[in-house]
Amino acid sequence: MIGEKKERRAKEEAEEVKEILAVVSTEIPALIKGIIGSIFSEEAGRDLGRAAAAFYKELKEGGMPEDVAVKMTENYMGIFTSLGNILQSMGSKKAHTSSEIEATIKKRLEEKLAEKTGKREETT
Repeated sequence: MIGEKKERRAKEEAEEVKEILAVVSTEIPALIKGIIGSIFSEEAGRDLGRAAAAFYKELKEGGMPEDVAVKMTENYMGIFTSLGNILQSMGSKKAHTSSEIEATIKKRLEEKLAEKTGKREETT
């Protein structure tokens, strides 16, 4: 009787995690898409240009030599470009990656459930 209750609770927990994963697999790609959209919007471009100009201006006003100020500003802009590239690659891989993650987590949950209940469950 206690074993049946533990098995039932373990199955309920596995179902709860499965439901959470279903929500996460749709929400995270939407979040990434929103972030990419905000980074590459016209307004974001204007803001980034203003930020780079302000960065450069501060360097020059602080006495930084021209070549160093230009190089540092290029590096500053490169950070945002790299971030944008990372987010874009995440966005293009989202469906494949979220499916892989979901399958791996499901498999591990089933293994843990099998350990708790003392028997091996079929994995799909």
